[in-house]
Amino acid sequence: MISAQEALQRLTEGNRRFVSTLRNSEQLPVRKANLVSEQEPFAIILGCSDSRVPAELVFDQGLGDLFVIRVAGNIVAPSQVGSVEFAASRYGTPLVVVLGHTQCGAIQATIEELQQPAEDQSRNLRSIVDRVRPSVEGLLQTELRHDLKTLTAHAVRCNVSVSVSHLRYGSPVLEQLIRNGGLQVVGAEYSLETGEVHFFDGV
Repeated sequence: MISAQEALQRLTEGNRRFVSTLRNSEQLPVRKANLVSEQEPFAIILGCSDSRVPAELVFDQGLGDLFVIRVAGNIVAPSQVGSVEFAASRYGTPLVVVLGHTQCGAIQATIEELQQPAEDQSRNLRSIVDRVRPSVEGLLQTELRHDLKTLTAHAVRCNVSVSVSHLRYGSPVLEQLIRNGGLQVVGAEYSLETGEVHFFDGV
């Protein structure tokens, strides 16, 4: 298995191809057949469910390259932690990327809920909002509350950093892999406007 730094470099190069529309062509039937009995994903991506941010396309990777977990707001709940633990332990995947994105709907919904609470919000949606809430509440106490666009941009990055921290320090399994196994957990933001991914936490 490659190192975390090599995995990060592959993602960076893949995103460059995606931005420049130079896709990496591969023989899909051959690759598919080779993955029937085993897989060796080189990176774990915990990303948002937003339809505009499919990790395999954003990083120009193929079948078997990425272990992708998608949930609104790229939040970290027990099932997401367990999925990351599974891939990192079972496959020796060296890199975890928490991938947020600009104009995130889950962030915007949380801001709206904190500013004007809904009376009939479903408990399932509220569970997502409650996970994002710590990333937004503090920012609403600053001058950013007067500028929704800037507030949202800051909240997206803050939310990514909270999820990164949760993975680094909220799982004994991952803590041990980071300490002894070379696992690296980083944050990143995908720009809907440009297609570029910026790595910014733990790189």
